[in-house]
Amino acid sequence: MATAPYGVRLLVGAAVTAFEETRKLPQTILMYPMTIVSQLAHLVMKMQQDVADLVNKGDEALDQLFPPKDEQPEWATFDEDLDGEAAGPGGPSTDGERLTEGRFALFTGGEPDTADPEPANEAKLGNADPPDIVADLDYESLTLAQLRARLSSLRIAELEELLAYEGATKSRAPFQTLLANRITRATAK
Repeated sequence: MATAPYGVRLLVGAAVTAFEETRKLPQTILMYPMTIVSQLAHLVMKMQQDVADLVNKGDEALDQLFPPKDEQPEWATFDEDLDGEAAGPGGPSTDGERLTEGRFALFTGGEPDTADPEPANEAKLGNADPPDIVADLDYESLTLAQLRARLSSLRIAELEELLAYEGATKSRAPFQTLLANRITRATAK
């Protein structure tokens, strides 16, 4: 078979391609909106990145021309700046003690120490013989949340010992309520 001239082959190839593209047209038309949205989103993100790069370069140039001052405002105080000073009444303690006042009392070791403790409370603390479970749990240093997490592993007898010990020593209402409620739930099972 003889080959057709170049121009004829070109026209036949263009006609076949046009026919194939016409058959794909319904699917392609459905894809155009997504393609346009995708390209538009890409363009917007590229512009945002370019703007951010320009801002960063501007910041670097301004920092070289006008170095930032490392001054701290007078009203700004930080814990490390106090250097052993008292934070003031109601302020955070700087000696490592937990906050035990107000709404934080439920999540800490109990009531704050007072300058003039009650004599009855001193007698209670001196006469109380701590049960073994107190030492095992390190009960004195537990917060309410930490105690709550350990309650499920304790037996009823141990819970009753802790409740009696709490009543004989610090008598912290949230701790007593937590222990009493756990005893009630455990005995109801």
